[in-house]
Amino acid sequence: MFFGSDNSSPAHPSILDALVDANKGYTSGYGHEDAMHNVTKKIQDLFEAPNASVYLVATGTAANSLALATITKPWETIFCHKHSHIEEDECGAPEFYTNGAKLTLVDGQDAKISPKSLYEAINFYSNKEVHNIQNGSLSITNVTEFGTVYSLKEIQELTNIAKSNGLKTHLDGARFSNAMVALECTPAQLTWKSDIDVVSFGGTKNGCLAVEAVIFFDPRMAWEFELRRKRGGHLISKHRTLSAQMEGYLKNDLWIKLAKQANSECQNLLAELKKIPDVEILHPTQANLIFALIPEKLHTTLSAKGAKYNFWTNQMLPNDVPKDKIKIRLACSWSTTKSEIDHLLELLSNC
Repeated sequence: MFFGSDNSSPAHPSILDALVDANKGYTSGYGHEDAMHNVTKKIQDLFEAPNASVYLVATGTAANSLALATITKPWETIFCHKHSHIEEDECGAPEFYTNGAKLTLVDGQDAKISPKSLYEAINFYSNKEVHNIQNGSLSITNVTEFGTVYSLKEIQELTNIAKSNGLKTHLDGARFSNAMVALECTPAQLTWKSDIDVVSFGGTKNGCLAVEAVIFFDPRMAWEFELRRKRGGHLISKHRTLSAQMEGYLKNDLWIKLAKQANSECQNLLAELKKIPDVEILHPTQANLIFALIPEKLHTTLSAKGAKYNFWTNQMLPNDVPKDKIKIRLACSWSTTKSEIDHLLELLSNC
């Protein structure tokens, strides 16, 4: 009954097999191995972007921060949602790697940036003089930190505002596959066809051990990223350990199958949770994350019975949340099984 995080799920056997195969014999390092050339071509084909520059790093924080540093100057600001991952969960890494760029936090319901709020935030910094921070870039998280998914129309509305004000655009796609499956769209539609300049294309949360791709649709940005990746300590010498994972991930559309599995099991769980009076769903569940409020007593019982999930106590919640409630997050992954879901639902029904 582990619903704590899709990060905590095991790696898919196909990924491990790809690593074992890649470990045989000698090969070039630093991204010059054949597997990386194969990955680059495969991603270029999938994203319908033959000139895209593709790079691999081991963590989502590195992918986001190095990408943002490449498109944002130190004296500029990055517009992002106040509940974005780069704000809440990356320990100042974007500020560190950009050498000081500011994060400007933008509001919006269900962790999705409101176009009106973005326009107002950008306008506040427009036409500022030398004493002030300058407009820099826009970062959108999809799937959001609240489990919601931006539609293509919503992304395009935000990127249109950004582009009309001279901003570069970044998509934090740690759960890119889950968002794409939910939207039933193509990788190109979710990125450059919606005016995204650079995407962090995640693998770790969807069946890989530790690999994220950074994809620049304008190859003129590539060399600076390469330098920043090296200087930041994220150019891995035994690079085959990354490229083998990504090659296995993309082979036979495994990445799509795993995301479909995670999203599907999440919807199955959601349908049953909605029938339980003590469970209040907080946000639309559009991918593989469920946020809910449950009574504190129920949380205590579930925890004692071995149920694992993320939770926030009432001291960490807004004042309008009842003091006897606990906010929880249930994450489904490619490895979430029907038996795990049934066990959790049985506990809930008997509490």
